[in-house]
Amino acid sequence: GTKLRLRVVFLDDSERTFEVEQKVLGGDFFNKVCGHLKLLEKEYFGLEFRHQGGNYVWLELLKPLAKQIKCEFPKGLARFIVKFFPPDPGQLKRGLTRYLFALQIKQDLSNGSLTCNDNSAALLVSHILQSELGDYDDEMDSQHLEMKQYVPNQEYLDHKITKFHRKHRGASPGESDIQLLEVARKLDMYGIRPHRAHDGEGMRINLSVTHSGVLVFQGNTKINTFSWAKIRKLSFKRKHFLIKLHDKVGASCKDTLEFSMASRDVCKCFWKTCVEYHAFFRLSEEPETAPRTLLSCRGSSFRYSLCVSGRTQKQLLECMGSGEKKPSNFER
Repeated sequence: GTKLRLRVVFLDDSERTFEVEQKVLGGDFFNKVCGHLKLLEKEYFGLEFRHQGGNYVWLELLKPLAKQIKCEFPKGLARFIVKFFPPDPGQLKRGLTRYLFALQIKQDLSNGSLTCNDNSAALLVSHILQSELGDYDDEMDSQHLEMKQYVPNQEYLDHKITKFHRKHRGASPGESDIQLLEVARKLDMYGIRPHRAHDGEGMRINLSVTHSGVLVFQGNTKINTFSWAKIRKLSFKRKHFLIKLHDKVGASCKDTLEFSMASRDVCKCFWKTCVEYHAFFRLSEEPETAPRTLLSCRGSSFRYSLCVSGRTQKQLLECMGSGEKKPSNFER
């Protein structure tokens, strides 16, 4: 039969078109994309595309690709990006993986989604310059900063950026990636992908899921954290996202929190991401199905699977830890 042609945009802004058979699963396609990159620690990443409704959704690995594309891929375009941000980037074992994470941080910084104070922003940019240009050079730095916008208010930070860059003399690109991730992971907005919602009082907030649980933001300020240990069950009902907490003895606070989102689709999407985050970071081995207790939802048969290999972070760390420390060469 006719083949499917899909364009993927990578984190370095390069594009590539892949041809695959009609019958393949999302996971087969994802593996092909990771194969092109020679990427081993692939479970941290995902393919994101724009749904008809305009919201972004993740490629589902156990669903046939053709089914997802028909209704969901406009012009067959997907973005290859980081899906799961580990609390400690030191857990990323391979240089290539760290490089891709560094590119993600660079992207989030330049588009304004990774907000931080001026000092942190300047420090991040200085590590990017060290990896791209090498040691500080007055002329090179100023030319580069004129041509490229690394952070929205860059013109006010030039002096700070170059001051920091001077201090990184001798650091290799790989070492600069490690330093960049070390700074980034301490920021409140590291790995935060906000999902717009309203709380029970009708106040506009953002929901986000991380390795530690579900967070609530007002603007860029974190106002609440529901750790996995506190959550008894996550579910959605129409466009309402529900967090059921473990009963607090004698506490007067409600045990179920309700947030309303733009639509049922948006809500279901966020719920699925929560299921995956919980499974990736909290489960020690691959579950047969999503743990029914925490994440059951009537009318949705979403089965947790990260990849066709389905490794959780714990399994990935064990696997990558076993004698695979040899330096990997890759094109920057």
